[in-house]
Amino acid sequence: MFLDRVIIRSDRFPDNSLYPFNLGVLHKTSEITFSKPVTFFIGENGSGKSTLLRAICRRAGVHIWEDTSRLTLDNNPYADRLSDYLELDLPQGGVKGSFFDSRTFQDFTRFLDEWAAASPDILKYFGGDSLANRSHGQSLMQYFESRYRIKGLYFMDEPETALSPKSQLMLLKLLSQASASDHNQFIIVSHSPILLACPNAAIYTFDTAPVSPIGYYDTQYYRIYRDFLNNPAPFFEQ
Repeated sequence: MFLDRVIIRSDRFPDNSLYPFNLGVLHKTSEITFSKPVTFFIGENGSGKSTLLRAICRRAGVHIWEDTSRLTLDNNPYADRLSDYLELDLPQGGVKGSFFDSRTFQDFTRFLDEWAAASPDILKYFGGDSLANRSHGQSLMQYFESRYRIKGLYFMDEPETALSPKSQLMLLKLLSQASASDHNQFIIVSHSPILLACPNAAIYTFDTAPVSPIGYYDTQYYRIYRDFLNNPAPFFEQ
């Protein structure tokens, strides 16, 4: 394991009235432990799961590909400062890894093409061709299959967004294989009942405070999809 525990120092938050320090779940959660190679964060939109995922990633020193040239109207000076108030137990010290979400992946593919213009050999690590020349789902799977061969700590924010159910099953298999021998560790935000079925994974829900573990069959995602597929008619009557 690369990451054993995250401690949230809410006692040091600079301004409890501003995001993300106004999230109640962060004040009521003192720490989260990681004992499985794959850990999922789940919860409703706005519950804080993606915010904490990015903060852990930054604190671990894993780069997030972002286009910083874009202008923003956000005047919150603390928007990206949550990582300053986290303490990580990293038993192996510094760690290699990556962060993925669909938005930053678009930035990454553009950066990769610019890099390949000067060093074409870099594309051999991604199937020998520009990721931009494939469909979004195909380029994602090519990236996953290439990147996760490398030992490291990997953060993923809703990877299912651009994946068909079949591709989600392919990613599920890849996650299971990549984590089977402790070669990799994954921390993933997801709403997908397919991905959440990953064998021997830990699931933490942000819909309770403090953040707490939950069984796969107890998640709302499993229950909603199960009930809908068994009998969709009542959902149209609500």
